[in-house]
Formats: sequence, structure tokens, C-alpha cells
Amino acid sequence: MAEMDTSSSGGKGKHQGTKSKKQSTRVDMTPMVDLGFLLITFFMLTTTMSKPKTMDLIMPKDTKDEKEQNKVKESTALTILLGKKDRVYYYEGLAQDPNASANPDFFKATTFANKGGIRDVIIKKRDEVAKARNAKGEPEDVVVIIKADDDATYKDFVDILDEMAINRIQRYATVDISDQDKTWIRQTEAANGGGSK
Repeated sequence: MAEMDTSSSGGKGKHQGTKSKKQSTRVDMTPMVDLGFLLITFFMLTTTMSKPKTMDLIMPKDTKDEKEQNKVKESTALTILLGKKDRVYYYEGLAQDPNASANPDFFKATTFANKGGIRDVIIKKRDEVAKARNAKGEPEDVVVIIKADDDATYKDFVDILDEMAINRIQRYATVDISDQDKTWIRQTEAANGGGSK
């Protein structure tokens, strides 16, 4: 609060009323300091509470030289395809062999269910690669390739990224789906009655 000091500073005597009075102003800064500390405390608390929760993605550098691109071994790869109605299709390897589809067990369908779903498939593949790595002494790890069909939902894509984090899969990539993969999805859906299973 501002206060006015109206006491006279003059001496006593004849000229007591003729001297001009000196007025001093004093501003009390205590409430301003209190307000400053309250604001600092408020902003410190709110900034620590509003940290964004995001998933770190490590993106490979873009290069045109094929020798510098990341190469994946067929034995360590697991390809996951996201379809419609929460359906998940997968196959082991990269499916670069045109005769791969001749094997009926090559292309499989599953869901995001807790038991017998895609999580169990990822864990099984991770354990197989780890066992082979320990036997050979190679530093290879499982690589998951994720491809989303046109009918896949954003929720399914986030769910599969959550599965990567839950199962501690460090090497995974999202890739555009090929025409061959789309054909396999359509054939599997037709065999299963339109994917309603």
C-alpha cells in the first residue's frame, strides 16, 4: 500500500506554519513479491504437468544409393499386414520369393486378441531369432515390417505400434503395402467368408 507521510520536518518556533511541508511516498512491495512467487510456482507446476506423451520414432536417413539402404535378413523378418475389421495378417520373411504363396501356411490371419493374437506371434518370432542369434553369435534382432491396407483404421495402426513398444521390438518399419500383399489379403478374406471371422 502507498502511504503518505504528512508530518512536518521543520523546527519549532515562529516560522512553523510558513515552511512548506515535505511529503514522502513509500510503496510497500510485499504483496507484489508474494504475487510474483505465486505466479512462478503456478507456471512451474503447470509446465511439468503438461509434458506431451509421445512415442519416439527413429527414422532412417533418406538415400538413393541401394548399398546404403538398410538390408533385412529373410530369417529375422516378420511382416504384419493390417486389414479391415481389426484383422491382422502376417507372414515370416519378406515374401520376395514368387513361389512363397504356394505354401498354404505361409500367409496367416489373426487379431489383436490377448491370447493367440498378434502379440503371441511377435513374442514367438522374437524368441526364435534370439535363440538363433545366441547359437550363431550374430548380433541380429527381429525386424517387423508393418503394412497397412487401404481398409485399415488409424486405431489398428496405433495398436500395432503399441505392440512394438510392449514387446520391446526395437527394429520395425512401416512400408507401403504391395499389390501382392493386397491380393493375399483378399484371397484370405474370401476363404474366411469375407473377413467376418
